[in-house]
Amino acid sequence: MLIDQQDTINIRGVNHYYEWIRESSDRVKPVMVFIHGWGGSCHYWRSTAKAIVSEYDCLLYDMRGFGRSQKDKNVNIGYELEDYAQDLLLLLDAFKLDKIYLNSHSMGASVATIFINLVPERIEKAILTCNGIFTYNALAFSAFHKAGGYVVKFRYNWFLKVPFADKMFMARFLNKPIPQDLSIAFLEDFLLADYDAALNTIYSSVSKKAVEIMPQEFSKIKVPTLLISGEKDQIIPAIMGKAAAELNPTNITYKEIPQTGHFPMLEDVPTYLSLINAFLT
Repeated sequence: MLIDQQDTINIRGVNHYYEWIRESSDRVKPVMVFIHGWGGSCHYWRSTAKAIVSEYDCLLYDMRGFGRSQKDKNVNIGYELEDYAQDLLLLLDAFKLDKIYLNSHSMGASVATIFINLVPERIEKAILTCNGIFTYNALAFSAFHKAGGYVVKFRYNWFLKVPFADKMFMARFLNKPIPQDLSIAFLEDFLLADYDAALNTIYSSVSKKAVEIMPQEFSKIKVPTLLISGEKDQIIPAIMGKAAAELNPTNITYKEIPQTGHFPMLEDVPTYLSLINAFLT
């Protein structure tokens, strides 16, 4: 029988929402922790977790300021990728998880990459989905930050009542359609995200600092890692994922899923599951 436990746990003064997806069994299983991307929540990892629950106990959580992990305005914690890696470390400590498997996506995969190098002894294997390295362009970054600021600032709940708003919102992220309930959930998560968290993680994820440190982080990875890109990803193009993997061919295996965008785990479920299962076993 499938057990879906949902609750919150306080990490650095922030109640972090989490879900345990596991089977009712006396068998001891390894734990896989899932990390979502910018503007999202753990909601979109549920289907992947349920597909592997026979072999793993799955811990999903909403990062600070996203989903249902809403930040208290009196809590003063940074929004650098390293800050979110520290959140994850404290989360594992709170659950007394000494060693885990890790599956991450987009911005969450950047956090995961830093986390892997922070405590490699606590990672069995890691999966990075839709991530990579990019080059610095001051004008392009400035324009991106300005546009991102407008996107974060002008969010209104009435968007949910606009016909096909969810499809318009997800159009740039997808190459193949996904179920409508997932598209609506993505839009809801985006509207729910804390303003400071959403804005500042744009700056920390796409920055000169990230351009400088992320290649080093990929190069330093010592645990077996699978990096999966969507062939048609417009957010983090596959060429960026391939470039990251080529920095560390000994420890990073690169795979590309044809005809998928920024959410290959939802756009082509069978191929995604086949790749991660082959890597994990």
